[in-house]
Amino acid sequence: MAPSPATDLKPYKPSKVETLKERSNHLREPVARELLQDTTHFSEDGIQILKFHGSYQQDNRDNRVKGQEKDYSFMLRTRSPAGYIPPQLYLTLDRLADEYGNSTIRATTRQGFQLHGILKRNLKATIAAIVKNMGSTLGACGDVNRNVMAPPAPFTNRPEYQLAYDYAHRIADLLTPQTGAYYEIWLDGEKVISAEEAPEVKAARQRNGNGTLIHDDEEPIYGTQYMPRKFKVAMTVPGDNSIDLFSQDLTLVVIADDRGKLKGFNIYAGGGLGRTHNKEETFARAADPIGYVDGADVYDLVKAIVATQRDYGDRQTRRHARLKYLIHDWGVAKFKAKVEEYFGKPLQPFRELPPFQYEDFLGWQEQGDGRYFYGLSIANGRIWDRQEFRLKTALQKIIAHYNLPMRVTPHQNVILCDIEPQDRGAIQALLDDHGIPRLEAIDPLQRYAMACPALPTCGLAITESERAIPSVLARIRTVMDRVGLKQEHFVIRMTGCPNGCARPYLAELGFVGITPETYQLWLAGCPNQTRLAETFIEKLPIAELEATLEPLLVFYQKSRLTQPGLESFGDFCHRVGFAALREFISTYQPLSQAKGRRYRVDVRDDQYQHLKDLAHQENKSIAAITREAIAAYLRHHA
Repeated sequence: MAPSPATDLKPYKPSKVETLKERSNHLREPVARELLQDTTHFSEDGIQILKFHGSYQQDNRDNRVKGQEKDYSFMLRTRSPAGYIPPQLYLTLDRLADEYGNSTIRATTRQGFQLHGILKRNLKATIAAIVKNMGSTLGACGDVNRNVMAPPAPFTNRPEYQLAYDYAHRIADLLTPQTGAYYEIWLDGEKVISAEEAPEVKAARQRNGNGTLIHDDEEPIYGTQYMPRKFKVAMTVPGDNSIDLFSQDLTLVVIADDRGKLKGFNIYAGGGLGRTHNKEETFARAADPIGYVDGADVYDLVKAIVATQRDYGDRQTRRHARLKYLIHDWGVAKFKAKVEEYFGKPLQPFRELPPFQYEDFLGWQEQGDGRYFYGLSIANGRIWDRQEFRLKTALQKIIAHYNLPMRVTPHQNVILCDIEPQDRGAIQALLDDHGIPRLEAIDPLQRYAMACPALPTCGLAITESERAIPSVLARIRTVMDRVGLKQEHFVIRMTGCPNGCARPYLAELGFVGITPETYQLWLAGCPNQTRLAETFIEKLPIAELEATLEPLLVFYQKSRLTQPGLESFGDFCHRVGFAALREFISTYQPLSQAKGRRYRVDVRDDQYQHLKDLAHQENKSIAAITREAIAAYLRHHA
């Protein structure tokens, strides 16, 4: 075995989680032992190791009662490279959501699905069913490589898209944990293989020409401690930023020749959005261009970057453990030099690329083989049945009848693939009959918005996100209409905490929860998510939303550039700068002096109870339901 380049490591005191990983016997304990116990939840140590198996322990914070045990349940997340979901797996998830979960499925921003509300006693049966039906949850969470992303469009006549899809699966296979713990615990040792990995992937995992492997038979790449923190990889093609490439630890951009044959990959590294409030040493960071690698060398290059982070990432302070901090502390040149030591040769110069643009691939589009795909917009990724909106039932019927695969998009939507031309009309009619709005009926503010789940289940949430954003978008639209921006939109993202799951730090307008009903306001990202936003307001009570946004939008409407094209809101904020924005706000006279006041509206007891019931059914706050109802009434009678 070749000597490792990690010859200059400094001694450190490992964090508690590092010690847990070391003692877990390759992710077996204490999960295996505690799973057999007749309890509703795992210990704190068990929770940390359970993440590697694709599950988070949660409790419903709406149901907390002082002195009583928490309402524990579990979230399960699939590992679905490039967002690919075979029909057999989707139908299984649909059934499991009803049988063991809360009857909803949630599309994630990393192209997987989540099930919520699973009880501990049903966890094993749920995971086993997923694995036996062409799925997996291994490595969807935890300190390993997470789900590998790729553009979700299933174009068959654009070879670079197929290459990105193929290599997303290959890199996912290369970096999948090799421990037998997953199958031992959840399938009683039965190893279920949904697809054979490519021989070159298996060979690359065993190859140690430059010390990228560890003396560990079970985990040759990860060893007993795995990675210092999560590691996120994405594939894309020139010009396509559907995967938010600047937010990833590692992004590989496919470079093909004129005939569509793979030449190599451009390399970006060091992106990441998670941060901690009031900890200035934590921050969002955009990935840097690192170089280029030939296609034949890509596996060794990936291993070299992973090994660099594995050996030099901070294992003492977890909030400083992501790759972005290593590159920030070292600088790109030192990081690149160390990667080249593991790689065994210099990286080649970065290839010139066209500008990246955001794509969401929604609506009916041709695949290139005579068939179609349909990109379905899903508000916040939540697949459920609520009153006349019956998306869960519609998708189950479509997938079961037409046997269609789907791809989850990085924007929490889904794409139905391989649709025969003669089936288009029937599929569209089925969606219409189940209350699913057509693309042209969806407000672009909603189409381009994202929110994380947050309350009541996420243990990290400080305030609302998914339940709050519908009313927030409605209120923003009202302000935009009032100031003369009726037909326009921009990218809005919201999270209930600073970890950035919905990637708000790349949005034109980002809301980041900081205290209950209060958010940081981030501005000056761009429509294509190629530039980080910045904090404009440290604490914005959501009740002051209209009073805060009105002057900003008026300034934008009056002073934006119109040539060569209409300047976006984010680009406008970036161009004029925060000082100019604040100066305009300081002298601004509201369109109505009444703006910004908070009003009280009396309702009868029975009306309040009805609102309360609706809020529970819709998983929203009573205030949000009330604002939506009033806004709908006013629009109807306008």
